[in-house]
Amino acid sequence: MTSSSAPSRKALSKIACNRLQKELTEWQLNPPTGFRHKVTDNLQKWTIDVTGAPGTLYANETYQLQVEFPVNYPMEAPQVVFVPPAPSHPHIYSNGHICLDILYDSWSPAMTVSSVCISILSMLSSSPAKERPADNDRYVKNCKNGRSPKETRWWFHDDKV
Repeated sequence: MTSSSAPSRKALSKIACNRLQKELTEWQLNPPTGFRHKVTDNLQKWTIDVTGAPGTLYANETYQLQVEFPVNYPMEAPQVVFVPPAPSHPHIYSNGHICLDILYDSWSPAMTVSSVCISILSMLSSSPAKERPADNDRYVKNCKNGRSPKETRWWFHDDKV
């Protein structure tokens, strides 16, 4: 991912720092099943390993999420993408962008990194087929030059997968 696609590199607000410290402590005490946070000294950018749930198409497969927090988190959603190679899924583009409403229009400051991760795992687990979105090639081509998924006007038309 290029620096032009990254959220602003301004320092996190005091509220964001406090909230992320609290979430990180909670994660260390009670991590969500199927996820492992790769600890670094960068509170603003988390790398999380995701392992597919047993009994699903993604069972025992491991993928990596990159979570970047905006200055005014939790009032604004973090940017969450799969680090390529991203899983083949009807709502995950080959560049790692995820079409999931809670990452955009339906974000709430009450949500946490853990709740986002659980939603992503649930989305993966409910998939009946490993396939890319129908508009994958067009979308990825339009995302050249590091466009953030938060700049996309998403159309949430399928809540079955």
